Amino acid sequence: MTTLFGRDLLTLGDWTPAEVHEALDRAEMMKRTWKTTAGRARPLADKSVALIFMKPSMRTRVSFELGVVQLGGTPIVLGSGDAFSRNETVHDTVKVLERYVDAIVLRTFAQSHVEEVAAVSSVPVVNALTDDYHPCQVLADLLTIMEHKGDLTGLTLAYVGDGNNMLNTLMIGCAQVGMDVHAAVPKGYEPLPAAEERAREIAEQTGSAITVQRDPKWAVAGADVVVADTWASMGQEDEHGERMRVFAPYTCSLDLMAGANDDAVFMHCLPAHRGEEVLDEVIDSPVSVVFDEAENRLHAQKAVLSLLMGTGS
Repeated sequence: MTTLFGRDLLTLGDWTPAEVHEALDRAEMMKRTWKTTAGRARPLADKSVALIFMKPSMRTRVSFELGVVQLGGTPIVLGSGDAFSRNETVHDTVKVLERYVDAIVLRTFAQSHVEEVAAVSSVPVVNALTDDYHPCQVLADLLTIMEHKGDLTGLTLAYVGDGNNMLNTLMIGCAQVGMDVHAAVPKGYEPLPAAEERAREIAEQTGSAITVQRDPKWAVAGADVVVADTWASMGQEDEHGERMRVFAPYTCSLDLMAGANDDAVFMHCLPAHRGEEVLDEVIDSPVSVVFDEAENRLHAQKAVLSLLMGTGS
């Protein structure tokens, strides 16, 4: 049985490199075989999953809800008015939910919220996004890179923009699989120190390197993968004008992409703010794999759920 059975996914830093590779291999197999008889296995048969969205999402909801159904389970979708509301404690909410469901998937604001839920819960808890980490997205990203590049070890990923939950998680995820990360962020918008520290700890084991500096052209030079993300995340709308000014030199254009390797790919977790962090000339070009990346949320999350709670995991 996998070492992941019964575990949580709160941040990729809680898993070992071998466990991250196991999830990626499971996702690749599930994607490749899902239309075959072998791929129609139902490891979540007679199981249910609470999908709780304190933040709205199209990709996360559709991919998780559909993924649970494809695995044979029953998704129970709850909004911010349905769970963790009416002054009920997290403890009491979780203790009720675990009597109904076999896992809890939570998309919320504070990382401390998903950690508190996991501390109380007797069923697996999956972080579907917090302000600090986005592990399911980065598993999908790594799966996408595998599909386009093969072996991940020794590749260089360039990240250009805000030091947000995506960079926090990409540093850790790439370190887990032996990829180097060259990140360019403006002063004052650095990634979470704890995430960078954890990524460097893992990188020492896997032989990868994590570099965070200011110059986007330096970051992209010789990169195999170039990643951008929105400059103003949900809840930062009032900072939009200032962020547009600060991040203007970090726009992913064809000129910037020219510094990457000739076969480099461009990635973005979406939704993209076209004309801000990326221009149409890049996201609509042959180097863009953003829709492969979006599809792979489904396959990566199916792999996570099957490993954490699936029959026969």
